[in-house]
Amino acid sequence: MSTSNRKVEHLELCANRDVESHRDEHNLKRTGFEDITMVHNALPEINFKEINTSTVLLGHNLAFPLLIASMTGGHPGTKQVNESLAIAAQELGIGLGVGSQRAALEDPDLQDSFRIVRDAAPDAFVFGNLGVAQLKEYGVEGVRQAVDMIDANAMAIHLNFLQEVIQPEGDTDATDGLELIEEVCRKLKIPVIVKETGAGISREVAQKLCKAGVSAIDVGGVGGTSWAGVEVYRAHDKDEPMGEHLGNLFWDWGIPTSVSVIESNLSVPVIATGGIRTGLDIAKSLAIGASACATALPLVRPAMKGPQDVKVKLEYFLAEFKAAMFLTGSATVSDLMYAQLVITGRTGEYLKERGFDTSRFARR
Repeated sequence: MSTSNRKVEHLELCANRDVESHRDEHNLKRTGFEDITMVHNALPEINFKEINTSTVLLGHNLAFPLLIASMTGGHPGTKQVNESLAIAAQELGIGLGVGSQRAALEDPDLQDSFRIVRDAAPDAFVFGNLGVAQLKEYGVEGVRQAVDMIDANAMAIHLNFLQEVIQPEGDTDATDGLELIEEVCRKLKIPVIVKETGAGISREVAQKLCKAGVSAIDVGGVGGTSWAGVEVYRAHDKDEPMGEHLGNLFWDWGIPTSVSVIESNLSVPVIATGGIRTGLDIAKSLAIGASACATALPLVRPAMKGPQDVKVKLEYFLAEFKAAMFLTGSATVSDLMYAQLVITGRTGEYLKERGFDTSRFARR
């Protein structure tokens, strides 16, 4: 199957099938946010109407710390979706990424499905997207073409080897990945973000990425869309039992988003993605070390309807986020980053086993 057709197939599956990570035996999400409780401030002593939700990410102003995560492009049928997302981002003052631009490097006629994002959001923080596997094929020059295609403010290099190992057409040659990322960081003139796509990033990998020179880490943890799960549906429809078996077995494989945020919090900004479903999730993410969050799946269906539906959904995120700021006495995003919280349950146990002192969040 061509890259272009696969992209529209992925979008349709995300819109119409249950592709999220499974809940655990207690019917809780696997992001880990369910184990994080922000300490309520009964006397916040701030004016709700004066709360400032704005922040700066990689030198760009955001009206509030949420990005529209990399989602789609690369097929004529995805152009309207990207346009809807971009219009909403422009109007609300937030950033957004595009889906993998590999298809447009293979076929320049598909560039318009990505370029529409910059055309519709001329002032927004926009980041491009290529897989680390494509760095071998296209090199730094291919990355530059992807940047120029959308006048990108930053470039994301995605890691999706869980999905690749399940896809029958997947690229499973993971050699030299770090070296290729380091080369892009060294030669590209804009910030480079390295992002996982649903399986999370550990402390050890985050350390390697920081040393390689990345400008930000997007954790893409467990708890949101399972790309192993997406591949289950594709394998079933194509009568490929091995892919279906592997996808089911590894559906929930990886590091929960909240854990990955804490593990990746080193020397560069951390972007929390993977199951960000409410403004409260955003608030918790920032309080454990993220600089911003990103979400994708909740916006797929709204984007298929139009920019106004996307905007309404994002406004709910903003209202929820602002309420969490108020109830923790946080007048600014910087204040929220020091809000007290308690981590318990499986998430607390996981972090302690990994050597992290979670009590520091409750005592600050």
